[in-house]
Amino acid sequence: MRLVMIGSGYVGLVTGACLADFGHTVTCVDKDAARIDRLRRGEMPIYEPGLEGIAAQNVRDGRLSFTTDLTGPVKEADAVFIAVGTPSRRGDGHADLSYVYHATREIARALQGNTVVVTKSTVPVGTGDEVERIIRDERHNRDFSVASNPEFLREGSAIQDFKHPDRIVIGVEDEHARAVMAEIYRPLFLNKSPILFTARRSAELIKYASNAFLAMKVTFINEIADLCEKVDANVQDVALGLGADNRIGSKFLHAGPGFGGSCFPKDTMALVKTAQDYDSPLRLIETTIAVNDSRKRAMARRIIQAAGGNVRGKKIAIFGLTFKPNTDDMREAPSISVIQALQDAGARVSAYDPKGMEQARALWTDVAFHASPYEAAENASAICILTEWEQFRALDLQRLEKLVAQPVLVDLRNIYSEEDVTRFGFVYSGIGSRSGAPMHIADLAAARERLVEAV
Repeated sequence: MRLVMIGSGYVGLVTGACLADFGHTVTCVDKDAARIDRLRRGEMPIYEPGLEGIAAQNVRDGRLSFTTDLTGPVKEADAVFIAVGTPSRRGDGHADLSYVYHATREIARALQGNTVVVTKSTVPVGTGDEVERIIRDERHNRDFSVASNPEFLREGSAIQDFKHPDRIVIGVEDEHARAVMAEIYRPLFLNKSPILFTARRSAELIKYASNAFLAMKVTFINEIADLCEKVDANVQDVALGLGADNRIGSKFLHAGPGFGGSCFPKDTMALVKTAQDYDSPLRLIETTIAVNDSRKRAMARRIIQAAGGNVRGKKIAIFGLTFKPNTDDMREAPSISVIQALQDAGARVSAYDPKGMEQARALWTDVAFHASPYEAAENASAICILTEWEQFRALDLQRLEKLVAQPVLVDLRNIYSEEDVTRFGFVYSGIGSRSGAPMHIADLAAARERLVEAV
């Protein structure tokens, strides 16, 4: 089929490349001419494992192309996907739909055949109705359909998620849209991927409800982690016991510094605002947002206490800046709040991230960025692991101990165990166990004495 993807950001690019890989002819459209030029040269504007290879192969095979002009491709398209950004609107937290509606108007002016216009962007309930109204006002004598097809892609594993999805959600209001969407996803249907057809508004709400529930799950285990530290339990054991229950499941039960990224923060807020507009408040989601926001700066206080209670003039090394591994995405990353709080306390921050350095440099001019974690750790009064990159799972702790000014490791992702670290002379602070309880500088001297006695 002939498909057009409006927006060549994360969702549009991954979706377009994967649909081309299924055999469809896909044109990705973006107003950013520099981005389109990069894509035509084979340069990916985002980091996503496997994406560059899939895109390059389909460009060579003639199934994937990039342009700044949507008019020609839309005229010939069987379906046009809107995959533009819907960031939180400044001032009130509602989803900013200006990009969606602008794209809709441009699509409306170009439509010729009985095309299906698909909202792939994450949009509040009722957005599809407004998209349909805009197109009908512009092209009242044309046959067209509007469908909702929310994405469920995890950054870092988006190709796998697209080709082997838990489910494909499609909201339609007529049989033509249903038939076209079924044909687009026929390759996945043949692989037994479940396709759920719903009304359009239900599909829009499924996306928000899914992200809100997962955000609550993350926040729940983070609060349980805090309780574990008080009662001398271990949150990893608790999470294992919880996740073994099939009704709960093990995913998103990893305690840490709070959720971030391009989806959870803005989508939970947008859902709360929608619920308020309909006089149906979502108290659980409201609390989830508040708890998550406060947790990030609480993690900075944990680092400060681990470093002795005062970090003014001291160097703190941060390992990992992106909100999760296998992406270069810095949007709403916990590192932003943590670093800001450390700097507010007078610390000098040095940092290393395998893929996020370019985006991070645009956020901070007063953070020292380094080519390796070992360079970042030199003369540091504490090391903090903020993102669970694979590169941090086998650090040379003996080498690090010789580099730092003070051997303190604050592991906000529980990559290591206390036993792994203390035998190299480090004081260790994890999340959700006795090792995560508040520490004082005296703990460092005690740890050194234990090490000398052991030797």
